[in-house]
Amino acid sequence: MLWLTTKTVMVSLPRWRSLALLLGSPAHRFRPFDSSSLSLRGQGDWIHCFKTERLSRGNVKATKKLKEAKPILEEKDHSHIMWWKERLQFFRKPSSIQLVKRLTYSNLLGVDDSLKNGSLKEGTLNWEMLQFKMRFPREVLLCRVGDFYEAIGIDACVLVEHAGLNPFGGLRSDSIPRAGCPVMNLRQTLDDLTRNGYSVCIVEEVQGPTQARCRKGRFISGHAHPGSPYVFGLAGADHDVDFPEPIPVVGVSRSAKGYCITSVLETMKTFSVDDGLTEEAIVTKLRTSRYQHLFLHTSLKHNSAGTSRWGEFGEGGMLWGECTGKHFEWFDGDPITEILFKVKEIYGLDHDVSFRDVTVSPEKRPRPLHLGTATQVGAIPTEGIPSLLKVLLPASCVGLPVLYIRDLLLNPPAYVIASAIQETCKIMSGVTCSIPEFTCVPAAKLVKLLESREANHIEFCRIKNIADEILQMYKSFELCDILKLLMDPTWVATGLKVELKTLVKECEWVSNRIGEVILLDGESDQKFSSFLAIPSEFFVDMESSWKGRVKRIHAEEAYAEVEKAAEALSIAVMEDFLPIISRIKATAAPLGGPKGEVSYAREHEAVWFKGKRFAPTVWAGTPGEQEIKQLRPATDSKGRKVGEEWFTTKKVEDALLRYHEAGDKAKATVLALLRGLSAELQDKINILVFASMLLVIAKALFSHVSEGKRRKWVFPTLVEFPKSKDRISSHGANKMQIFGLSPYWFDIAQGNAIHNTVDMQSLFLLTGPNGGGKSSLLRSICAAALLGICGLTVPAESALIPHFDSIMLHMKSYDSPADGKSSFQIEMSEIRSIIAGATARSLVLVDEICRGTETAKGTCIAGSIVETLDNISCLGVVSTHLHGIFDLPLNTKNIVYKAMGSENLNGHTRPTWKLIDGICRESLAFETAQGEGIPETVIHRAKELYLSLNEKEDASSGKSDAKVEHLSSDSDEVEEQLHRVKIGAIGMRMKALNSVEILRKEIASAVTIICQKKLIELYKQRNISELTEVNCVIISSREQPPPSTIGASSVYVLLRPDKKLYVGQTDDLEGRVRAHRSKEGMQNASFLYVIVPGKSIASQLETLLINQLPHQGFRLTNIADGKHRNFGTSSLSLESVVL
Repeated sequence: MLWLTTKTVMVSLPRWRSLALLLGSPAHRFRPFDSSSLSLRGQGDWIHCFKTERLSRGNVKATKKLKEAKPILEEKDHSHIMWWKERLQFFRKPSSIQLVKRLTYSNLLGVDDSLKNGSLKEGTLNWEMLQFKMRFPREVLLCRVGDFYEAIGIDACVLVEHAGLNPFGGLRSDSIPRAGCPVMNLRQTLDDLTRNGYSVCIVEEVQGPTQARCRKGRFISGHAHPGSPYVFGLAGADHDVDFPEPIPVVGVSRSAKGYCITSVLETMKTFSVDDGLTEEAIVTKLRTSRYQHLFLHTSLKHNSAGTSRWGEFGEGGMLWGECTGKHFEWFDGDPITEILFKVKEIYGLDHDVSFRDVTVSPEKRPRPLHLGTATQVGAIPTEGIPSLLKVLLPASCVGLPVLYIRDLLLNPPAYVIASAIQETCKIMSGVTCSIPEFTCVPAAKLVKLLESREANHIEFCRIKNIADEILQMYKSFELCDILKLLMDPTWVATGLKVELKTLVKECEWVSNRIGEVILLDGESDQKFSSFLAIPSEFFVDMESSWKGRVKRIHAEEAYAEVEKAAEALSIAVMEDFLPIISRIKATAAPLGGPKGEVSYAREHEAVWFKGKRFAPTVWAGTPGEQEIKQLRPATDSKGRKVGEEWFTTKKVEDALLRYHEAGDKAKATVLALLRGLSAELQDKINILVFASMLLVIAKALFSHVSEGKRRKWVFPTLVEFPKSKDRISSHGANKMQIFGLSPYWFDIAQGNAIHNTVDMQSLFLLTGPNGGGKSSLLRSICAAALLGICGLTVPAESALIPHFDSIMLHMKSYDSPADGKSSFQIEMSEIRSIIAGATARSLVLVDEICRGTETAKGTCIAGSIVETLDNISCLGVVSTHLHGIFDLPLNTKNIVYKAMGSENLNGHTRPTWKLIDGICRESLAFETAQGEGIPETVIHRAKELYLSLNEKEDASSGKSDAKVEHLSSDSDEVEEQLHRVKIGAIGMRMKALNSVEILRKEIASAVTIICQKKLIELYKQRNISELTEVNCVIISSREQPPPSTIGASSVYVLLRPDKKLYVGQTDDLEGRVRAHRSKEGMQNASFLYVIVPGKSIASQLETLLINQLPHQGFRLTNIADGKHRNFGTSSLSLESVVL
């Protein structure tokens, strides 16, 4: 029997190999089947199973079972089975739990071949699906079967649990688990699965006719992963696919430097390594980013404390707590090599696929933020903590720019990069020209679409926009400097080093090449076929899937063939159907008679004759007799009669067939052109990734500058620490000065923020009453310092901030029952990390130190910590209510005592939230408790107990104990200016390129002259103090106003698509432009604007332009508004000005 089984397997090998070759897809080909992989281990169990079958069912059934050649579960597959079992344990739906009970784990599908529809015999659909599953054992397999995507076994259980699908056949216990979704719902199903962390392998059918009794060929068309959607067929679609942030595979290990995290992005074929991290930093990275698979290196089991629970100090630890309860796997060997091998194994990549190292050297870079610091300043969204991200950018800025700013805060850049970012922002704040729209496309999307040859015409237009916007910045006098400065920050973000000349040259090539092939917006060299005899919807539906994508010149022959076929179809319809329709109209009865028309059968993609109450009878000698004889019932693609009302003829069917064949050929030609263009651009993928990231950074920084200007934030002076430790004091890098500091969550522009001055040259020991603003001050200092070292604006009036090597903020602590640690243990763990990582170049902020233990020992621990930080010579603040610390014999050199002020109003003490010198020994605890609703009896008793402990002190109720101990410690010029305006207006007209450009230039010259004459008139009348030259700026389509317009009054002219004008004035030009473009048909509207001194002047100029522009031949939509204004109605004499 052993010989029979082995023989069966060996005979089936050639058939497996041939099928694998047949099913190979262009993107994923099966490896040749290796007979060595068919291990005979464990076959004795199968033989025993066969004997049991024969004893129970007889020799005939046992012999029949032998022919099915059960698949052998190899040793390497056991880990995959265990991986699936772990996930099945978390299923909660009753229907999916019932399906799981029917699984067997003798094969990767989990199919029990003894159940109905469970046969795994070679040649069956189940066997075919098993071959695909063996290639990608940890992916849900969806196989196309007709109009459905089906899954069986384990995969069917996953669909029922996570995709909300019902099992096929209900919950019958005699059938294997089966489930699926209609073709139209594939995207939704994939979204549901990837959202729950699953990867999906999609198998498509080979489309087209097949021979009778032959199974359709199938191939792997693609995969959907969390962060990487399914893109098969997108090249021929007229819609886009949203690409989420790519999700890496992560490996965590230990090295001689500390903890190490390796992140691999399969889509981008890149990896990065961050080494020398603390346990807090590694947990922060895991907490702030999603990951598809987590691998933990065995080096974590052997740490300095000799424990096996990964914590650096004692049992448990932050990393252990973060990973406990999550899916992870252990691995060993070289961390980088092994994690790359794991990624290739997971995604089914060939071993010769290479990954690019995008690691940025950590040298001179500040350390990443600790988790506590990131949460307490709102860099990571945390309930109850004001979000720092929300105040750095306008509400309209979403997506990739927000992610860039978040990553910048969590991983502050080196001084050189921070300085480049700050210099860029400074230039941005003074830009007066219009700026690009900054097309933001995820780099992973570019890579995947071009690599899979699935980029469609929509995506190519976006790629061209990216290249054009880079070129626009390069050619602009004001924006070119910004482009140059952004090269290094983009290098850090992408790991790609690109020269500016190379970037510009390659972007020119990309823009020109796409413009040669793709039909761009506004171009029209092709229309849908149109004939009177055929409904226009038919041609629109048939040709919209390929027309309007590429320029006709590249597919002239295919286009011409479609036009000829469409004309032939029209002739056939006219000759065969119109005489019948004329006959019906001529002989129809007044009521209830037959009707007929040429109609479009959308479901069948055909044009047929549709007759109501019509019977194809013949009246001899009447018109249409021959045509009626040719009619026959219309049939669908399977030869079934469509209905009683639909008729056709052989000539029309032949013409339809010819038209569809011509359309299919044209569509194939267009797809070939699109995929060919993808292949060409794939060679430029590094340039495109670099350019797209540069635009993301530019948009993020422009948005930040706009919001910072609105909030009246400032650029700090950023100081680099010198290399030599002895030279720190001489460079002034050992001090931080922030004047007019306000909490970042308050809007300074609204005037409701308390300003403080922080002049720090050593460590502050801070005291103050409850609610006095200690925590807010620490959080504000931390946020300002973090923004400063990132090159961004800060919420202050002025600031000098050294480029710290780390910023660490510790505030409140909570207990961790999972780790068995109290809140004080957690606090000490975090303080230990701060002390270990602090240097003379660090900023350390600790709020209410040692609050979680008894006062006496807690005071001593706090004093020792303060001494240690003082000895390190770092800058920082330690706040406390432990007033006994001032009675300790502390050995400190540079500690400065600071307090949060308070004042007495009408016998009540209230905080001022101002930072002052000295020590505050009053906590205002009773007042705070009473203010929060504690019963008066409780407060009264508390005061009695307090007095009993302080009998020697003055307890007079009329005096306040809130004390601060201060410790020692004209005419020709106007004419000349108007002359320059006239000369400039004439020069602007000479450079016009087309009709729209000419109109725009004419409007600009007219607006400039009208506004300049009005300003001159106001200057002569002394209504304005300074004569400014009018600068009319054009905002083209896909451009937006610069940040310099924030808070400035302006007059603008909207140029509508119908070439009519709208004149308005505003103090929020960016918002007004966005509002206009949000209206239907106005998405590509262009604007002209002029910055003017004040809203009153803007109102006068608005009315003046409304009244004057129509006299210059311009058409206005809001001309009536000029009659309802009180300003600017006087007519200016413009006869001497030639327009």
